[in-house]
Amino acid sequence: MTEILFLLFVKHFIVDFPLQTSYQYLNKGTYLHPGGLLHSSLHGVATFLCFLFVAPSLAVIAAIIDFVVHYHVDFMKVKINRKFNWKPDTHEQFWWLLGLDQLIHALTYLYLVSLI
Repeated sequence: MTEILFLLFVKHFIVDFPLQTSYQYLNKGTYLHPGGLLHSSLHGVATFLCFLFVAPSLAVIAAIIDFVVHYHVDFMKVKINRKFNWKPDTHEQFWWLLGLDQLIHALTYLYLVSLI
């Protein structure tokens, strides 16, 4: 279980930070925008690959769950930040919300691993 969690957390960092382009992060607050869908799809594909080596029978369902949860968590984070005009250099709540976003993603991975 430790190995799959390691893979999921590394995957999360890679897809959420180095691979996330401005096209993705600037459009995650518009529901069903291709930028947000692309970002969450990259998470789904990478989760599929992580599970493929550890629990291949769960790879597709894990990918779908990660895609759906990641998409909606990111969408809501952007919507809340926009509604309250929270920005990283003006409101500490921006950082609290970012932390909550990351916590929900981590809890999603713990749930997915519990399916094995």
